[in-house]
Amino acid sequence: MKTVLTIAGSDSSGGAGIQADLKTFEAFGVFGCSALTVLTAQNTKGVTNIQEVPASFVREQIQTVLDDFEISAIKIGMLFSNEIINTVREIIKDLDIPIIFDPVFISKAGSKLLNDDAVENLKTLFKYSTIITPNLYEAKALFNYDKLDDESIKKINNLPCKVVIKNDKVQKDEKLLSLDTLFEDKEKKVFYTKLIDTTNTHGTGCSFSSAITANIALGKSIEESIKISKDFIYYAVKNAPNIGHGMGPIAHKKGFECLTN
Repeated sequence: MKTVLTIAGSDSSGGAGIQADLKTFEAFGVFGCSALTVLTAQNTKGVTNIQEVPASFVREQIQTVLDDFEISAIKIGMLFSNEIINTVREIIKDLDIPIIFDPVFISKAGSKLLNDDAVENLKTLFKYSTIITPNLYEAKALFNYDKLDDESIKKINNLPCKVVIKNDKVQKDEKLLSLDTLFEDKEKKVFYTKLIDTTNTHGTGCSFSSAITANIALGKSIEESIKISKDFIYYAVKNAPNIGHGMGPIAHKKGFECLTN
């Protein structure tokens, strides 16, 4: 069995973060290890409190896992502070393991989750990453992304890692579609699914990047991993359990079952 590691924050409601990552790993049949960076008190309606894990303990969690397991891929999520970013960078810079970096610092609603100096520091992880998976807001903040602007696309193509920008919407043949765009080797590839009109989208970004991580660990190419992960999220949203009173979680197990049937 392939083993993967997620370095991310905890979601007490179970829909996003470490909890979503582990559910996704389990669905795809890989064993998931974890290193917590922050603890959150949250539910489907929002976050009420965040407690940072000391950077020294983040380091110890990661190193303890690496000392025992043969890790096939690493997913990085919310790092929260400069101290944790620096700690993670020091560990991954010498690893020869595929690293999928989800630079979590702006929510789907556009709320900023990190200070500006920490956002700049996130960029130092790019050269150690196989692929990064920002949403539209994060891509705009990181490299002034505009899909119609040649300069911003040129900047992405010159990055030391591949990039998939998620959570875009497009109208095609009178239908609204969900669109993710991969920039790889100076080429652009797009991945579509139907856009589902729902509020059950909590944790989709975390689950998408962890699904990519699982599939890369299983030997799939980046392009194939993104296609599988995009379809997985579609089915997981479509079959969401409709629980909570806000942005509801998705159905990881059911999403995978629909994907493979």
